[in-house]
Amino acid sequence: MRKYRILYLCLWILSLTAISVYGGVISYGFFFGISLLPVISLIYIACVYLRFKIYQELGSRNMVCGQPEDYTFILQNESSFAFSGVSVNLFSDFSYVEELPGSLEYELLPGDRFTYGTRLICRYRGEYEVGIKEVVVSDFLRLFRLRYANPGVIKAVVRPKLVQIEELRGMEEFQAPLQREILSGEEPDILVRNYIEGDPLKQIHWKASARQGKLLSRTRTGEEKQGISLFCDMTRYGRTAAEYLPLENKMLETLLALGYFFARRGMGFFACYRQNEPVRKPVKNIQDFDEFYQNVSTVVFGENGDLPNLVEQMSAQGGLWDNKVVFFVLHKMDMRMMETMQKLSAGGMAVVVYAVTDQNVREYIRQSGGRIRICQIPIEEPLEGRL
Repeated sequence: MRKYRILYLCLWILSLTAISVYGGVISYGFFFGISLLPVISLIYIACVYLRFKIYQELGSRNMVCGQPEDYTFILQNESSFAFSGVSVNLFSDFSYVEELPGSLEYELLPGDRFTYGTRLICRYRGEYEVGIKEVVVSDFLRLFRLRYANPGVIKAVVRPKLVQIEELRGMEEFQAPLQREILSGEEPDILVRNYIEGDPLKQIHWKASARQGKLLSRTRTGEEKQGISLFCDMTRYGRTAAEYLPLENKMLETLLALGYFFARRGMGFFACYRQNEPVRKPVKNIQDFDEFYQNVSTVVFGENGDLPNLVEQMSAQGGLWDNKVVFFVLHKMDMRMMETMQKLSAGGMAVVVYAVTDQNVREYIRQSGGRIRICQIPIEEPLEGRL
């Protein structure tokens, strides 16, 4: 477009020189004709803006992350003169189409329409605009360009992808506690263990504590284990959708993959997270998982996550210390989280942490061992092969 403007400027200077040197009707006619071209171009662009129509159709607004949906857009010329130099730009941050037509700039005769069918894919879970974002109109002489937002945008409601995993990689030492018969069985007779913050006072073995000089809690003989707990950090990190959508999508994808892994094997678990209030939802089998998936698809990340505090609240309510394995899906690793993991490990539980982050967490991974395992999951990499 720049070269066309330079060319027009040269012609206008030439016409101005002609009337200055030669004068006459032809020179003045040429000058006024050249001078009126920008006005005509602006009028043309205004007409296109007022008369050009866009129609979009999405197979379903309710989509699943990563699964294509039929998408059609129609460009319509409802004016009595031809349109030239019309193009469209698509939303590309969170979605994309599989194919685009060869020419991205369209020419439409009066009453003409252009229809293009393709498929649209959303990258992340959430609710956001997809399809045509804006229209770009250029005049015939390529002197001006008008860019304006599409007034009829489409909003898609996208649910997280469900990733199926066949085994938990790198968890060989935790396979025994994850066997169903062990989870549903009984622990051997253990009289006492170290006191864990949150244990009921009536469970403290005072005589044994006095003899050893530290608080010890009584472990009931034949105590039945309740299985697995999955904790997910629902804190929103980032102010813009471009920051928090990829992260939240990957965290929920991880949570659902773990839950589906256990539900398919009939291994019950508790899903723990915070919304307005703490949520501790039991999932016993694959039938319960369907409802769990719907609930997780609509959760809202906020500012009141504080996962260590949530663990303390769940401990005070009872039942957490009876678990064999506790999984955490979180974004931020810090010393408070490490202390929480160590408390759970001291209570006889295996602790597995999936840190969904691109930041360096090697220092924390080096501190893992024994009953604690920390794994890093990059935000943009596929989940397959990471769990």
